[in-house]
Amino acid sequence: MERNRYFETIEDLLHRLEITQKENIHQAAELIANSIMAGGIMQSFGSGHSYAAAIEVAGRAGGLFAAKVIKDPAMGIYEVLEGSGTILMRKVEVLPEDVVIIISNSGRNPLPIEIAMKVKDIGAKLIVVTSLESSKKLTSRHSSGRLLYEFADVILDNLSVEGDAAIPVDGLPVKICGTSSIAAAALLQSTILEAVELMLARGFQPPVRLSANVDGGTERSLEIEKQYKQRIYHL
Repeated sequence: MERNRYFETIEDLLHRLEITQKENIHQAAELIANSIMAGGIMQSFGSGHSYAAAIEVAGRAGGLFAAKVIKDPAMGIYEVLEGSGTILMRKVEVLPEDVVIIISNSGRNPLPIEIAMKVKDIGAKLIVVTSLESSKKLTSRHSSGRLLYEFADVILDNLSVEGDAAIPVDGLPVKICGTSSIAAAALLQSTILEAVELMLARGFQPPVRLSANVDGGTERSLEIEKQYKQRIYHL
C-alpha cells in the first residue's frame, strides 16, 4: 500500500531537525534551565496559528510549572499593525531572569518583533522558533527593517519551506499541509527534556507538572503552584 506522503514528509523533517538543531536545542535548554534555577519563568508567545506552539510548553502535563503563555487577545488580527506589540507588552510582566520563546514562521510582522524588542530591552533571554531560510528571503514589515530572528539569543529553525505548506497535489495550483506546528512542538519538547535533565544534573528539582487526570496530580500541582502562581497567572 502506498504510504501517506505527509507522514513521509514529517519523518524526513524530524530526522533533519534532530541532526541540524542539536546544538541549538542544547543552547536553548541551557537558557531555560538557567532561568528557572535563577527564579525566573519561561514565557512563550505565538500569534495566530503559532499560538499552537506557544501552548505546547505552558500549562500542559509533563511540562514545566514555571511557564506561561503571553496571550494575544486578537489572535493575530493585528500582527501586521506596528505598535500592536508595544501596546501588548505594557500589560505583560517580563523580568530579566526570565526566558521568552517567540514562535513566528516568517518573523516579519511587527507584533512579535516588538515583543522581542521589549524582551531585549528588559534583559531577558530570547529563543526564537522560525523558518530561518524562508525568513531571510522576506522583508520586515516593521519600520526598524529587522526580522525576528535578528533579536534571538538562540534560534530554533523549524526547517519549514517557504509558505509552510509542503505537499503538492495534482489539480491544485498551491501546496497543502503545513509542517511548522509539528516541527515547533518537536523542537520545544526536546528542549524542555534537555533543560529538565540539566537542572537535575545540577542538583535542582525541576517543577514538572503532573496531569490533573492522574490520581494525585491535582494535589501535587497545587503544592508546586504556590511557588509560581504570582508569575504564571499574571498577565
